Amino acid sequence: MKKQTAVEWLLQAIEGKNGKEFSSYYLEFIEQAKAMEKEQIVDAYRMGYREGALRKEFKDYYNETYGGDK
Repeated sequence: MKKQTAVEWLLQAIEGKNGKEFSSYYLEFIEQAKAMEKEQIVDAYRMGYREGALRKEFKDYYNETYGGDK
């Protein structure tokens, strides 16, 4: 089973609720969000591969990289 990214899930959920696709006006933003998310996944993979093991807690990494307290 193929996994979905968060952006893909959100798009599908909104379209399911609305019963229609987004207008072309929003598609540009959606594609940009998908590209940003892919870049974040690639960066995280590369960092994990290069480091071999996490050297800091995920919460600290997340807060330093994206801000906020998740």
